[in-house]
Amino acid sequence: MRRILLALLLFLPWIAQGKMLTDSLGRQVEVPDNPQRLVIGESRMIYTLALVEEGNPAKRVVGWPADLHNLDKQTWDRYVKAFPQIANITQIGNSNFSQLNVEKIIALQPDLVILPVYARTPPNNSAFMQQLAAANIPVLFLDFRVDPLKNTVSSLRTLGAALNDEAKSERFIAFYQQHMQRIRERLASYQGERPRVMLQLHLGKKAECCTTVAHGNLADLIAFAGGDNIAAGRFPAVFGQLNPEAVIAANPAIYIATGSAAPTEPGFLQLGPQVNAAAARASFLHALSSDATVSVLSAVQQQRAYAFWQNFYMSPWHLLVAEFFAKTFHPTLFQDLSPEETLKEMNQQFLPLPETGTYWTHN
Repeated sequence: MRRILLALLLFLPWIAQGKMLTDSLGRQVEVPDNPQRLVIGESRMIYTLALVEEGNPAKRVVGWPADLHNLDKQTWDRYVKAFPQIANITQIGNSNFSQLNVEKIIALQPDLVILPVYARTPPNNSAFMQQLAAANIPVLFLDFRVDPLKNTVSSLRTLGAALNDEAKSERFIAFYQQHMQRIRERLASYQGERPRVMLQLHLGKKAECCTTVAHGNLADLIAFAGGDNIAAGRFPAVFGQLNPEAVIAANPAIYIATGSAAPTEPGFLQLGPQVNAAAARASFLHALSSDATVSVLSAVQQQRAYAFWQNFYMSPWHLLVAEFFAKTFHPTLFQDLSPEETLKEMNQQFLPLPETGTYWTHN
């Protein structure tokens, strides 16, 4: 009888025990071991999955919205070329998880849903979560951009544990902490001036001046890297507007813009995997000269204007922004710092597709 039972056990499917994880909202979530069917709340989560998963970072994804295709066609094209199956992932919304079709998600029978934390809670969030709970689908919230300095490491650790990718996620966590700590330690003993900084999001794509960040998100990275954000305390929300008069009166010492236009989008600030350095700089100069408010700032007129790729802000790739900020704000203190070299290290150690293109420029 014992032999029969042992033989039967060999043919029984192995039922893995779930694991209890804490997400970025402090929720205790039981997730299945080694989930194979993921739905993610933004397809641009591929930036983070690429740091944790081996090979095709979307190999487990069965559903996602179309934000990668719509908002970062450069990365979409590169990954679809390398991993054609990505093009077959079911689209469950146009932009982000606030617009996801919950019926489509349930029909996909995912093992796990992974959602980003947003600065504003989507209006349909309660009903959305109730429907997934009723379908016994676990949901993890991860935060890499609302409070990045607090939540990035814990979110990476939770993601690695959820996907049984602890080894690679811990390697990247060590890499991330090493690079961030170098900035933190040098500035801890720095007694010099912190330059006044203006950050403008989506330069050239907004009709009015000037969309920026007051706290959290990139504002935290400005402060972390030793800058004095002119938008700090100006409005209660994370994102908001500074009117032209306020910008001119603030007279920032350094101006920084974000952009992500592709080479096929003339007239906008071009940065990203398919953009060369000459095109990036030319597009930046054009965008600066076309903005009536920004173009008169002394920072712009005295060649203290810089730009970086917008999509860095929403993933652990923001460590590159932190290094870029630190070197821009304090070039002598951080003369040995090179975000370009850090990206090369990420290419060599973590990313399935080496990142090419141009991610920074200046006037």
